[in-house]
Amino acid sequence: MPGSRPGPIAQGGGFLYTTGMAALEYGFFRAAGASLPLRVADPRWNAGLIVEAMKTAEDGGVHLLVLPELCVTGYTCADLFHQEALLRAAEEALEAVLSETKDWDLVAALGLPLRLENQLFNCAAVVQRGSLLGLVPKSYLPGYGEFYEERWFSPASALRSQELRFARRTVPIGTDLLFRAEGREDLIFGIEICEDLWVPSPPGARLAQAGALVICNLSGSNEIISKHGYRSDLVRTQSARLCAAYVYAGTGVCESTTDLVFGGSVLIAENGSILAEGKRFSRKTEMAVCDIDADRLLNTRIRLGSFMEGAAGRPGGGEFRFIGFALPEKPLQALRRGIDPHPFVPSDPRRRDERCGEIFDIQTAGLAKRLEHTKCKTTVIGVSGGLDSTLALLVAVKTFDLLGLPRGGVIAITMPGFGTTGRTHANALAMMDSLGVTRKEIDIRPACLRHFEDIGHDPAIHDLTYENVQARMRTLVLMDMANKHGGLVIGTGDLSELALGWCTYNGDHMSMYGVNVSIPKTLVKYLVAWVADNVADEKTRAVLASVMDTPISPELLPPDEAGKIRQKTEDILGPYEVHDFFLYHFFRYGAPPEKILFLAKEAFRYLPSKERPYTEQSLRAWLRVFLKRFFGQQFKRSCIPDGPKVGTVSLSPRSDWRMPSDAAAAAWVERVEGD
Repeated sequence: MPGSRPGPIAQGGGFLYTTGMAALEYGFFRAAGASLPLRVADPRWNAGLIVEAMKTAEDGGVHLLVLPELCVTGYTCADLFHQEALLRAAEEALEAVLSETKDWDLVAALGLPLRLENQLFNCAAVVQRGSLLGLVPKSYLPGYGEFYEERWFSPASALRSQELRFARRTVPIGTDLLFRAEGREDLIFGIEICEDLWVPSPPGARLAQAGALVICNLSGSNEIISKHGYRSDLVRTQSARLCAAYVYAGTGVCESTTDLVFGGSVLIAENGSILAEGKRFSRKTEMAVCDIDADRLLNTRIRLGSFMEGAAGRPGGGEFRFIGFALPEKPLQALRRGIDPHPFVPSDPRRRDERCGEIFDIQTAGLAKRLEHTKCKTTVIGVSGGLDSTLALLVAVKTFDLLGLPRGGVIAITMPGFGTTGRTHANALAMMDSLGVTRKEIDIRPACLRHFEDIGHDPAIHDLTYENVQARMRTLVLMDMANKHGGLVIGTGDLSELALGWCTYNGDHMSMYGVNVSIPKTLVKYLVAWVADNVADEKTRAVLASVMDTPISPELLPPDEAGKIRQKTEDILGPYEVHDFFLYHFFRYGAPPEKILFLAKEAFRYLPSKERPYTEQSLRAWLRVFLKRFFGQQFKRSCIPDGPKVGTVSLSPRSDWRMPSDAAAAAWVERVEGD
């Protein structure tokens, strides 16, 4: 995911807005993790660094700051933890931090040792506005390799009390503490400490099922070769397993001593993605800041019916104590989070190639199974010279190669109509020839004219009837040719067209197996490019380049005077990249229309490929189009053919999307109308 895009308030292009209050309104929560240049066994010095870090975070609009394990004293104090002077100094340092920060809004979690019940505990202290909200002891103590924590500390399981008197305050203590925002009851965070993440059953799982959307890990993890990559994977995958944000703050390089070196790893992950990371081995305070999308996490959990299974009655379960904290409402100056304008397409070329290769394999595997099951050795496909039919043809050819069938069994038919241009016609013919499939050309115009006579339609009237007669005539040809040759009609329509209903019912809407059915339009071009680079021969590659450079069009209306495409889909509906963005956030996270619009403005105003950003008015208009068409065209999706699911967004009525065909869109559209 791209990094955050700080910048001035956007002006021009038709809109003026700030991200501040909107970010809070739409469920964003600013979190930070920091590593500090601590002095070992010098709590007073360290308290000053803690206050400085909290001040930086406070000024940056941070809601929650996570600091390293035992940062008040330093992690590597060893047997000095048994010294009365150090323990008293730690308590006094915490009091100083509370006094210095009593007027600040942010919540901070910081680490220190705590003596209680004839034992010593490694604790996280949660503080806000001069108050000590709670203390959470470390559950699992490492006593292997370079770690000797069992020599000094007791695990949380040895704790008997639920509260204590500390820093001249009565404070709750325990691993059953969860911290909940006042006025935002679903915004909850919980605490883990270092080793807690590395054990087979991390406490974070129990905290998440109890409601924690953010897991804070105060860590003292040292550096050895390859450990950072493993640690990052732990943080990332744990955030995915818990459908949570994970804020990890590690001990810095200034604690390196004797045989150990620390790097100060700071990571913020959300549901499987690392969103922010601090610089390691820095000799100054390093802070990573990111805005967490709490609403997105909540929606993801709700969708996962198994998320709460096993939550009741499990070992270590029971009631939690919820500690309230005040959620600051001050505006955020800029959204500290990358909003990907193309969520279906990885921005990293290597990951994009991997994804395209995997998708192509899924498509061919699905079609191969259908051909084997039906014992068909022939497929029929309509080839227009556009991207979608090109991809479907490439899949069919690769599938026949996979099954050891001759490519001649792929019957490719180009069917010129009233809108077909010379370029797409030439591309279709060249593609069929380069791939060695059975090539057929059937001009549908005479049949369409005869049909116009039959139904009493004036062919000079270029209306919906004029367009759909052509689409249905092509499907009729394909179906009958499949019957004639004992084959299957391969559908070419994609996910974006299904979302918008941009297909003719019982025309290009219908096939016997749709290989592109769950691939968004923004990804189709990259798939074709991947095939060109990794599968196709030189001759086919040249044709694919021409196809990829052709405007998207159904080619149902006559070309312009120069013989070029007149009917460009994106001129009618709006850009597919925008509609794919809407679809992703509407479907994947259930985002309300106003949040989708907010995210779109954030994503597309920085898009380098644009000479100027999309205006708010245009985004609002396109979102209105998307919602009206998505609701109004569900009846087409309710009866689509089978096709392989390739990603997390699928509109098949048999798998991911069940929606009434007659649902009203008013509750969504009204929220987009604007002032």
